[in-house]
Amino acid sequence: QVQLVESGGGLVQAGDSLRLSCAASGVTFSSYARGWFRQAPGKEREFVAAITWTSGSTTYADSVKGRFTISRDNANNTVYLQMNSLKPEDTAVYYCALRSFRVTSYNYWGQGTQVTVSS
Repeated sequence: QVQLVESGGGLVQAGDSLRLSCAASGVTFSSYARGWFRQAPGKEREFVAAITWTSGSTTYADSVKGRFTISRDNANNTVYLQMNSLKPEDTAVYYCALRSFRVTSYNYWGQGTQVTVSS
């Protein structure tokens, strides 16, 4: 059974940094990509960043480009999201997700970690 466990969320002030981690277990197949999404109160979940597991190619939402960096540790099956220059509008529950091969969307999700940025 695949489990994704996020950690590293918290309450910070605008301009601060946080590093989120997402550890995967029970993965017995090759992952195509890992991603981060977020959902703010009253809003739909939105894409933040993704990284392909083999090549390390990355993509970002325009709202976080230049501030957030996604990276991976293949040996430990962990993905990270380094968030710098945080803004109050970054406040949300952040979810990590895994997309396996031969599917068109992310098919495994973590429980989420809260990030709150005060002004």
